[in-house]
Order: sequence, then structure tokens, then C-alpha cells
Amino acid sequence: MSTDFWSPIRLSVEVASLSCLFVLVIGVWLGKAMANRSFKGKAIAETIFLLPLVLPPTVVGFLLIILFGSSSPVGQFIEWLFHQPVMFTPWAAVIASTVVAFPLMYQSSKTGFEAIDADIENAARVDGANEWRVFLAVSVPLAGKSLISGSILSFARALGEFGATLMFAGNIPGKTQTAPTAIYVAIDSGDMGTASLLAASMVGISFFMLLFLNSLKK
Repeated sequence: MSTDFWSPIRLSVEVASLSCLFVLVIGVWLGKAMANRSFKGKAIAETIFLLPLVLPPTVVGFLLIILFGSSSPVGQFIEWLFHQPVMFTPWAAVIASTVVAFPLMYQSSKTGFEAIDADIENAARVDGANEWRVFLAVSVPLAGKSLISGSILSFARALGEFGATLMFAGNIPGKTQTAPTAIYVAIDSGDMGTASLLAASMVGISFFMLLFLNSLKK
């Protein structure tokens, strides 16, 4: 197969991997911070965290354009810092995928941390462990299955992201064209053979990830 065929798949895997890394760090941090904790405004904060899960992808893409576009303060700062806008770059695809995948990681990590017996963490503190040590040596291992599940689901969601990525990163072959957008273009141009092969590749990757997730649960 040609390099042009593999380019969207390779970019999709790279984007999903980076997005998964970002949502793992942010999701675990916020999941731990929000688990078993009550405060005024928590319901509103969690609603905002989970919004990308239910919003139409085009709305997510529109909001990203508003937030990171050249006319916004954030977009202008990024353009000043890197001497180019973030839109229509591979990093735009990473940002879009991170936003839509984050709710899955957050929900999984929060559920995992909430299931931990607080007495176990307190026992570690009594033995002299500081909070960072308790988190790394006790909390994370005990919530391990939930964190791995959230990571796999987040990777799969980022791998299949289409709408927000198309609006925010565009569909530039060899630069921002991911597998989902390449499938769309192939179908639109009548190239069903390429579309079928790309779709089969995505199905295969997703199948083995979910198979691993199911074996983990057992």
C-alpha cells in the first residue's frame, strides 16, 4: 500500500496517543480531586467536564475555534509564542481529540478513586507517607483497572474523532488528515476501495483495544 494510504492512520494513532497522554494526566488529577469531595458548585463543574460527551462534535469544534482562533486572546498568545496559529495544524487535532476524550477518562478515574477504602489511604498516612506518596503507592494502584479502562476508552474515542477535528484542524492530506476524515473524503469522491480499507484498519485497531479491555475486566 502507498504512503498516502498509511499517512492518515499513522496520524490518527499519533494524535490519539498524545491525546490519551494528556487526558490521562488531567483526568487522573481532576478525578482524584473530585472523588469523595463535596463543595458548592461541584455539580456545575462536573457538568462542564462531561459536556463534550453529549455536545454535537460541530459545536465542540465551533467552541474550539472561538477559544483558540486568531481573534481570541488564547489564539493570539499561541500565535505570538509559536509564530503560527494553532488552527489547521496537527496540534489542533490533538486538542480536539483531547477535549472529546477527556470526559471518559475523568469519569473512569473518579469512579476508581471513589471505590478505594479511605482507611487504606489513612493507614499509609499514619505510617508516615506524604500525600504524593499515598497517591502514587496506594491510590493509583488500587484504582489501576479503572485508570487503564479509562485510558483505553479515551484512546478509542480520540482515534475516532471526526467532527471537531474537521472543523478545527481541517482536512489537509499529509498534515491534518486523520483516518476518519480520509474515510469521509474517500466516500465523497466515490473511492469505496480506499474507504473500505481505512475503515477495516480502524475497526481492527478498535476491536483489539476493546478485546484487551474486556480481558482486563475478567
